[in-house]
Amino acid sequence: MEIIKVDLGARSYPIYIGAGIIKELGSCLKALPVGEKALLITNCTVRSLYGTHAEKSLKEAGFQVAFGVIGDGEQNKTLATAGHLYDLAFDIGLDRKSPVVVLGGGVTGDVAGFVAATYLRGVPFIQVPTTLLAQVDSSVGGKVAVNHPRGKNMIGAFYQPGFVLADVALLKTLPPRELRSGLAEVVKYGVIWSEDFFAWLEENIEALLAGDTEALIHVVRESCRIKAAVVEQDETEGGLRAILNYGHTFGHAVETLTGYGRYTHGEAVGIGMAAAARLAAALGLLSVSALGRIEALIRRAGLALEMPRNLTPKNLVDSFQHDKKAAGGRLAFVLPLSIGKVSVNKDLSAEVIEKHLNQAP
Repeated sequence: MEIIKVDLGARSYPIYIGAGIIKELGSCLKALPVGEKALLITNCTVRSLYGTHAEKSLKEAGFQVAFGVIGDGEQNKTLATAGHLYDLAFDIGLDRKSPVVVLGGGVTGDVAGFVAATYLRGVPFIQVPTTLLAQVDSSVGGKVAVNHPRGKNMIGAFYQPGFVLADVALLKTLPPRELRSGLAEVVKYGVIWSEDFFAWLEENIEALLAGDTEALIHVVRESCRIKAAVVEQDETEGGLRAILNYGHTFGHAVETLTGYGRYTHGEAVGIGMAAAARLAAALGLLSVSALGRIEALIRRAGLALEMPRNLTPKNLVDSFQHDKKAAGGRLAFVLPLSIGKVSVNKDLSAEVIEKHLNQAP
């Protein structure tokens, strides 16, 4: 079991990474100053696969376990779902020391984390991510939220977990579509931070798609190291952390405009990364060769590059206005300058964006 520390002073926490380590969940939690009553939040699919494993580990460590089960998919990432979990927390008598343990992907982690952040003004919170996307990205960094019909993640908080336990053995049952979806966030880290990591992905993408354990451990470790380095410098997205949104402004617009169901988050981010790279090329910021490498790796990861045909540049720009990062009529875009280096551009008006989207190669 490898350990990566997210160094945030009093809010610091470890990320445990390995294969077959879910059995250590209870002992890891027991080491924290928490109460004995735990709420284990998951979805129906994950509960049938791994709920017993997590429950057994927690009970062996002396915890009383109650399950909270929610629906899967972005359409369930709502205040209504959070309300259901608040009711459950009241019913089982959760107090301020009672840990909320999240066993699931990004949707489950975001909703349950939002509940943990807001119930009794905050209770202990543990992430046990079961998808590649959650292991490399959403479980780390403390962003928790629910969606609103007008925008993704519009209602949320920054609330750090007590620890993250990333067991790549849990990815063995992941549907191929979900594995590909997670690879979008992995590719993102190469583009925004490390050309060496990007080159490693170019050489090993097939092994990842085949579910090779060592390859998966490597990408979870490297992705978490990069995200930890960014979050340590900018916990609440006042500056550097914004680079983690590469592909997300476009991607969130795609998710919102298609009703949070047609695309997975990773699929939308893949489309968004390609769109942002093309926009950077149209603005003369990114070379054609670098654009080609980015598009090729996204395609080899099994992800789409093209926007849905029914989404026009005007549709997208209108949606961007509701993005959390928009301010004063200006839109914030993370644009690649080369592989391993990006910039956050806040000087683009809606009119300029729409014009260049129409002209993008």
